[in-house]
Amino acid sequence: MAENGDAGKLAQVFRTGDLVSLSVSSVGPLFSIAATGGVMAAAAGWFSLVAIGLIAIPFIVSAFVFRLLNRHFPHAGASYHWSRRVLGARSSRFQAWILIVAYFSSIPPIIIPAANYTLTLIAPGQTPGPLAELATSAFWVGFALVPLLRGAKPTARITQVFLLVEVVSVAGLAAIALYRLPELHVPVHASHFPLGGVIISAVVAATILDGWEIDSYAAEESRRPKRDPGTAGIVGAFLALAFYAVLFPLMLDETPLRVLAGAANPMAAWGDRLLPSAPWAVLLPVLASTAGGLWLTSFILGRALFAMGREGLLPGRFARLNHRQVPAFALVSVLLAALAVTALQTLYPSLRSFFGLVLGAAGFFLTAEFFLDSLTATVFLSRLHGAGKDGEPDAPVHHHHTALRVAATGTTVVLGAFLCGFLVFGPTAIGSGIDWVVAAVVTGGLLFAWIPRRGREAYIFEGGDVTTGLPLRSAASTANRT
Repeated sequence: MAENGDAGKLAQVFRTGDLVSLSVSSVGPLFSIAATGGVMAAAAGWFSLVAIGLIAIPFIVSAFVFRLLNRHFPHAGASYHWSRRVLGARSSRFQAWILIVAYFSSIPPIIIPAANYTLTLIAPGQTPGPLAELATSAFWVGFALVPLLRGAKPTARITQVFLLVEVVSVAGLAAIALYRLPELHVPVHASHFPLGGVIISAVVAATILDGWEIDSYAAEESRRPKRDPGTAGIVGAFLALAFYAVLFPLMLDETPLRVLAGAANPMAAWGDRLLPSAPWAVLLPVLASTAGGLWLTSFILGRALFAMGREGLLPGRFARLNHRQVPAFALVSVLLAALAVTALQTLYPSLRSFFGLVLGAAGFFLTAEFFLDSLTATVFLSRLHGAGKDGEPDAPVHHHHTALRVAATGTTVVLGAFLCGFLVFGPTAIGSGIDWVVAAVVTGGLLFAWIPRRGREAYIFEGGDVTTGLPLRSAASTANRT
């Protein structure tokens, strides 16, 4: 495996606070509740809280696993690169495919609500036409490109402003909800435990518990690339879970389930009860959350495509950097492609059910992405356990990662079980064709992995800690199989 120089070098500008704000805002807590709360309430009712708790365990473990992998292999391709270093080139290509599908299928479901929330704020009570929805969607795509193309640091700064709006709003909503709890309380009726609904809700909840891993994809842009990436993700994962632990029970306790189940925006339904005279007070922070989630999900996929272009998995133009040292072609391609999908959904009603089915599988592929990451970590930690070394040829420090190895193994098993459960219960809960969508995507991934292609050797990030100037050392050959 070759070591590369400064080819495709990103600017190392992110400090710890930048990465933490990116990790928290990328989760988009308010938007996540607005986007998935109705689906989860319809599938599992009050037991959606159980689903969140179940899927949160492997995701929290994954945050610690990501920190370990970042310390060994900091890279803009993150999980796709880790797989190459540990499992080999073909496994890496399959994971690259899953990564692209997982994150790209998450972007149109952000653009469309952003447009709808905006139109609701501008013209409440009116039904906008498809051209108005499309124009507003195009506005948000253009708006997302502004911070992304200006550079990594401006992206972090603008994100922090939107995150502040969201945090203040969450605190305000929670305070109002607690004050009005005795008045708005709705009796809970839960006659049985809906196993299938809980499994579907857990997989859907993968889309609200991911995003904190953005700091892994920003590793090459961190000023301390072996210390901060991964650590910021842990903070983001716990804060995201804290948001849901506060807001979800209050929303379910104060809004009739029949109103929440299947609602396009359950946050708005809850807000109508909390603040019936000021619905904008709920919509505005949800919109801020949506905007942050849009450009940060695009950030993740843009950096991953940049890394793939740099190594020849994609055309080299994806690895081009503009004068601000950001992968402009990759970012523009992602958002324009997402806008094209949005346009097809908006202008052609006959295609909505098809795209709804495809995009409805986003939770499955995000779960699959974390499953593959856990599998990579399990293999990597097993090799370290057997070798008893730090993984670096000149470092005689012994590892003590037994607990993390066991946790990574358990996470692999749990996430694998959720994936299997989704295939069993998904056709009933989401649509009869969901298994065919999954099968088609997985088949495409296998073809992408196994068809021979001329690619470059893996790019090993050799940037140093900006505060000390010390270079990073590549990991040992035990983890360098390609």
